[in-house]
Amino acid sequence: MTKTVQEKERVVIRFAGDSGDGMQLTGDRFTSATAVLGNDLATLPDFPAEIRAPAGTVHGVSAFQIQFASTDITTPGDHADVLVAMNPAALRADLDKVDGGGTIIVNEDAFTRRNIEKAGYADDPTSDGTLDGYQVFKVPMTSITVRATEDLGIGKKEAERSKNMFALGLVSWMYGRPADTTLRWLERKFGGKQEILDANVAAFKAGYNFGETTELFAQSYRVEAAPAEPGTYRNIAGATALAWGLVAASERSGLPLFYASYPITPASELLHELSRHKNFGVITLQAEDEIAAANVALGAAFAGHLAVTGTSGPGMDLKAETLGLAVIMELPMIVVDVQRGGPSTGLPTKTEQGDLLLSMFGRHGESPMPIVAASSPADCFAMALEAARIAVRYRTPVILLSDTFLSNSSEPWRLPEVDTLPRIEPNFAVANGNGNGFLPYERDEKLARPWATPGTRGLVHRIGGLEREDLTGDISYDPVNHERMTHLRADKVAGIAADIPPLEVDDPEGRADLLVLGWGSSLGTIRAAAARVRAAGREVAFANLRHLNPFPANTGEVVRAYRKVLIPEMNLGQLSLLIRGKYLVDAKSFTKVQGVPIFAEDLEREILRMLDE
Repeated sequence: MTKTVQEKERVVIRFAGDSGDGMQLTGDRFTSATAVLGNDLATLPDFPAEIRAPAGTVHGVSAFQIQFASTDITTPGDHADVLVAMNPAALRADLDKVDGGGTIIVNEDAFTRRNIEKAGYADDPTSDGTLDGYQVFKVPMTSITVRATEDLGIGKKEAERSKNMFALGLVSWMYGRPADTTLRWLERKFGGKQEILDANVAAFKAGYNFGETTELFAQSYRVEAAPAEPGTYRNIAGATALAWGLVAASERSGLPLFYASYPITPASELLHELSRHKNFGVITLQAEDEIAAANVALGAAFAGHLAVTGTSGPGMDLKAETLGLAVIMELPMIVVDVQRGGPSTGLPTKTEQGDLLLSMFGRHGESPMPIVAASSPADCFAMALEAARIAVRYRTPVILLSDTFLSNSSEPWRLPEVDTLPRIEPNFAVANGNGNGFLPYERDEKLARPWATPGTRGLVHRIGGLEREDLTGDISYDPVNHERMTHLRADKVAGIAADIPPLEVDDPEGRADLLVLGWGSSLGTIRAAAARVRAAGREVAFANLRHLNPFPANTGEVVRAYRKVLIPEMNLGQLSLLIRGKYLVDAKSFTKVQGVPIFAEDLEREILRMLDE
């Protein structure tokens, strides 16, 4: 039959199924093929929180969402245009994430009476009116996959496991994704397991051919490549970008990279990625607990390494005392916090921005630390370099905030020229040779003390967690000295404001009445919402903070320049509290703590409401 091809500017697709259905792999492969075509894209992997939820239940549904377009996009999309549901539970869990009138493709074979009941439906939702208003395609994915692999000599159960490749093939045909990209990956992945390779290839081709030949699908869709600056691009996830940024900081500083952590969702991927780069001299250690990981990293900083420890919120709680020790010892160290929903175990696989106040104040005593935050998956690379620069230059521990959304999602990234990356000079202390004693707490113009590695002749000094005497570093209980050292440590961190870029405001006409101010991963949503508001003929300004302690020097000037300030956050208003307290402006909060990013349409609605007040 003759099939038409419809042009689309952007599409949002969501794959959903059981944890064992391979939805993350399916989404990742679709993303790779999309990147090859040059579309701009953003993804949102959505993992179940339960490790072994019963198969076929809503709690065990795993999903992957991707928005791809021929224009610039900044979010994975508010709602899906297409939902691929591998079973009734996936349909029940994600139906509310599909736009009205959207397309739903279901694995018809999975809609048995037992599976329907396990998902909490009384009747078959594909035939009882539940899906009225949607364009529904019922495809027997499992049975076609089994038929496509029946001559390969594998069992029925093994054959059924390839059904995700059928779904990938079908959707790849629908949206013109190249088949060779997936086939080459399958060859690399399963080249040593011929039966598994053959089954996956057969299933993928069966899905692709089904879309091409069946009368069920009368048209396919084409999304042209997005305009992009010349260069070499790759699709990159936030965790990978952060790891590569740390490796780049090691190379640009000449310091060996040491990373210590305890496994914790969602920060574990950073340990996995860094452990793959021993060729760059990276040393990784899986410690016995969070406290040990922080202590070992601090020891590595004392020994002259680029020392990093990583965790998520619960691990930050446990590292607090060691971070205070790093503050008083004034040693360079990076602490990566991949934020997740809390408190306690909370929502370990879901995203949140709940650790800003913890990072600011979550240690006893006056123990200020610089805080930086990445704003996109690719920006994780740049902020890892920036965290290292601040830590080494100012001899201080630095907190680098990411979050689950940034860590797991991906976007196109133009590879930088290595020579353009900033140099980071350790400037280790050396003996002065004039016979004067070494003063380990003598400071330079930026209030940074010397970094003296152990074993350097003439630089023996005391170090530890008791208060240090100014200049000599001797233990001191003198009240006046303690106050002086407290001020010196605080002034050093505050002084970083003179060494970071000013806060940039996007206000094309310079006449906006409302400023939307965000931090971290909220940038994509803010940009998308602002674009919609401006397209409607209204004016709005926005800015995004990547340095959170200290704030850029012009932050007060910026927030006071607008009559209204709106701060969207995935918490209950933590940045808003800081901005209101420091600059005495009536900043309003727009908050969401549901384990998923703020939708652009919701922020757009709030912006318009405030403009209309």
